[in-house]
This record gives sequence, C-alpha cells and structure tokens, in this order.
Amino acid sequence: MKKTLFKIYLLLAIVGCSSKKQYYEEADIIIYGGTSAAITAAVQAKKSGKSVIVVSPDTHLGGLSSGGLGFTDTGDKSVIGGLARDFYHRVYMAYQDSATWRWQKQAEYGNKGQGTPAIDGNARTMWIFEPHVAEQIFENYVKEFDLDVRRDEWLDREKGVAMEDGKIVSITTLAGKTFRGKMFIDATYEGDLMAAAGVSYHVGREANSQYGEKWNGVQTGVLHHGHYFKSNISPYKVPGDSTSGLLFGVSNADPGKYGEGDNKVQAYCFRMCLSNHPDNRVPFPKPANYNADNYELLARVYAAGWRETFQKYDPIPNRKTDTNNHGPFSTDFIGMNYDYPDASYERRKEIIKEHTDYQQGLMYFLANDSRVPEDVRQEMAQWGLAKDEFKDNGGWPHQIYVREARRMIGTYVMTEHDTFSEREIKDPVGMGSYALDSHNVQRYVKPDGFVQNEGDIGVSPKKGPYQIAYGALTPKKEECSNLLVPVCVSSSHIAFGSIRMEPVFMILGQSASLAASLAIDKGIDVQEVAYADLEKQLKQEKQVLEKPAK
Repeated sequence: MKKTLFKIYLLLAIVGCSSKKQYYEEADIIIYGGTSAAITAAVQAKKSGKSVIVVSPDTHLGGLSSGGLGFTDTGDKSVIGGLARDFYHRVYMAYQDSATWRWQKQAEYGNKGQGTPAIDGNARTMWIFEPHVAEQIFENYVKEFDLDVRRDEWLDREKGVAMEDGKIVSITTLAGKTFRGKMFIDATYEGDLMAAAGVSYHVGREANSQYGEKWNGVQTGVLHHGHYFKSNISPYKVPGDSTSGLLFGVSNADPGKYGEGDNKVQAYCFRMCLSNHPDNRVPFPKPANYNADNYELLARVYAAGWRETFQKYDPIPNRKTDTNNHGPFSTDFIGMNYDYPDASYERRKEIIKEHTDYQQGLMYFLANDSRVPEDVRQEMAQWGLAKDEFKDNGGWPHQIYVREARRMIGTYVMTEHDTFSEREIKDPVGMGSYALDSHNVQRYVKPDGFVQNEGDIGVSPKKGPYQIAYGALTPKKEECSNLLVPVCVSSSHIAFGSIRMEPVFMILGQSASLAASLAIDKGIDVQEVAYADLEKQLKQEKQVLEKPAK
C-alpha cells in the first residue's frame, strides 16, 4: 500500500513538474519594456485587432516621459504624429482642468517650451508637463485599451529566450513566467531582448571612418553647449601638483585621438522634478555616504566665476522644474556608466545607486556647502524635491536617464548622413528633427595639466526634419526574423543622438507595432513586409512621413 501511494505521489509530482514546464501565456505580439514606446506599440496592436502582452520590468510606465523629462525635446513638432501627438493632446486636455493647477494658476505659468510654446492652443497639444500627469495618461491608455501589462517582470537574459529557425518562440522572466508570441518588440532603453536573442549590436562610439562621419568618434578639442571648462581648472587635489592625486570624477586615462572609436557611453543622470512652493517641497536628502570633497571640482569652477547653476531649471506647470545637466560639472555623472549597457541586473542596480548618491550629494552640496557662493545657496534654499511627485520614492525619479546603451546593427544603419538628409530613405516610418545631441563621455587631464570634458556635441540637422528608415527597426534577417526594435534602433552613436527623443520613441513604437501586425496577417518575416502596405497603414494612423508643406 505504501509503495502504491508513493508511486501515485511520484506520478503526480512528475505530471505537476511537466505541466509547469509546459505552461505559458500567449499573444500575437509580446512587447518587452515599460517605456513610452512600449505603450504606444501596445495601443496600436489593440487598434490593429491583435492580442498583446506587455512584459515590463518597470512598475511605473512611460520611461523618461513619466520619469522627469517633462520639458519635451520636441525639435520640429510638425513631424510628431500618430499616437505620439495623441499623447501630447491628452496632456493638453489634462491641463484644461482647473483642478490640475494645484500649486499655480494657469495664468501665472509662462508657457515656455523647448523651441515651441508649452501650450499650443491651436493644435490642442501641450509639450511641457509634470511627471504624474504623464504617468496617468499612460495608465489611462492601459485602462482604455484594456492592455495586459505584467509589471516587475524581468527577462531571464541568460536562458530566457527560446529560438527556433531564426525566430523568437518565447521569452521567460526571472520569475519563471513564459510568454509565447508570433511577433516580439524590444522597447527597452537597454535592448536586453535584442541582445539575448543574439542580434548584433554596438556599444560606444564608432570611429568616424566606419560610416564616413564627422561627429561620431572621440571629439577632443570640440566644445559645444557650454558643458566644458572655460577656465583653467586644476584637476589635482593640491592645485598644480600632479603628485597629489586626481580629484573625484577625473580620469587619468588617455581620452583617445580625435575621430577614433571607443566603448564609452555618454553620461547619465536623473531628470529631477523640483518645486519652489513652500508647501510642496522636500529638502534635498543627504546621502549616507556623502563626501563633500567629491564636489571640490565644482567649488573651483565657482571660484573661477561660473554662475550658470539654474539655467536648466526648466519650468513645468505648478511651480516645478524639469532639471537637467548644465555646465562643466553638474548632474551628469561623467564616465561612471561605461559598463551599464551589458551589465547584469545586479551591477546596473549598483550603477543606479552610485548615480543617485552622486546627484543627491551634489544637490545637498549646492544647498549647504560654504564653498558654494552665498547667492547660489540662497537660491537653492528655495528649491527642493517635489513632494507630490514620485511619492513612493521620496520624490526621486524612478527612471535613470539612459541616454544611450546598446544600439542594434540591423538591416539599415542610420548615420549622420541620414540626419542631414544626404541619402534617400525609401521606407520611412517616422521622422526625427532634434539636434544631433551627445552629452559628455569623458573628463580627462589635458597635456597642459588642466581638466576638460569630452564628447558633448550639438549639431542641427542641415535640412531640417529627416526620415527614419523601417530597416533601422529590423534585425538582419539571418539573426532574427520576428523582432522589431523601436528604441535601441540601428544607428551610429551620433545619429542616435538625434533619434533618441521621447516623441520619436513613441512614433517608432507605433510604427513597429503596425509592421508586426502586417507580418502576422501576411504570415511573413518582418524584413519582408512590403513598404507599400506599411506606408498605407502608417498614413491611416496619421504618422508623418515627410516634411509638411509650408
């Protein structure tokens, strides 16, 4: 009897284990990521009549669009169409409600945008907004379109991608959940699904010689934007004494020769939402490992007469800011993220914590250290973290600004020549228009013994808005034939510097979803989608594919 019962229990255990291994959830399209591109892709999938599951490592949806980047990098807003424009229309509608103006009257808001009025009443769009307003719009999309979003689900990057005949069959998360689909979209800032599927990619800057570019590789001696040292500042602990050691944040490595490629990544930071309303500000926290000497280089910049601290406290509604990096020593933690793109989840958490400590320490230094000029400290005393933003994280943004990580090497590689409209794009799926923008990559010691930054580039597209190729969203066919990549697109470092804007990510997310639906309907690979068919769908969804006539 005991042997019989044991056999029954063993059989049940085997069956149970077997059924667990076979269990999966299925949809036409599986989207990995929680960014703005992920949500627009999911909405479009539903509009196209497809089943979709969003597998999101993020709890809060929207990426940087809801993570502090409220002073939108619009470029030429006339080329922002489709669901991206719908998002900014929804922002406009949110601020038509007087209850949204809690800390400031709308009449008191200055309506300053980035190259455009913040509120465009004629077009019924609004380009500048608070983080929580943006997040609510993404949540409204989820509710309105009944999106199936699985949050806090992290791809098993080692063994979680099942491939057959050059196609992704399923992805499995660290929690053991498996999702099968006909088509997959990697909408992460890091390109984790793309990389785990064995798709080719690049990290860092290509040499200028690789694609015949000018602005891509190491840019020693090229100084744009004002984010560089304009005075001779010593990088040594004892000024002028190279034997005393380098100050915090200065590298002793050779920066490389002009035009050379490297594996270095432009700097990250957090886009802080600050408030100067007495009832809605939280004092800047002092990190547990705070070391004031980490900001000695900034103290020397102040001593040399620099006074641009508040130039990127860009105003958003309700007496708040989208505060970004500005100047030679600011919120960008230069040189401290090189390993982030390919790093393990554990290492990425460490990098994010290092960036948090650095930036929170910087704000505490600005508000409290006697080496900071008194007028700056007095102004800083009026500011703090916005109490009603990122409330489950002490007012600190959930999303670090991953300006660039992996970039796919796909069917077509966008380069600066495309952003300058020097080549014909035969399969446009959207448009970009922002300047070719890279933040600093290195902080080094020049041969003359003074400190300098390197890598900050700002070059406008020569002929205005430019087209983005469908081939930049698709891997090489021999590598994967049912994956689309609308964020870590196939592009050179400097071309990505223009493409990498949140409105463009929303545009490309929607376009990728339309292509995935067409591939499903035709039973073909994503690389075989006929552009004439895709173009028709894109235009029906009001994507802008060419410069509007003036």
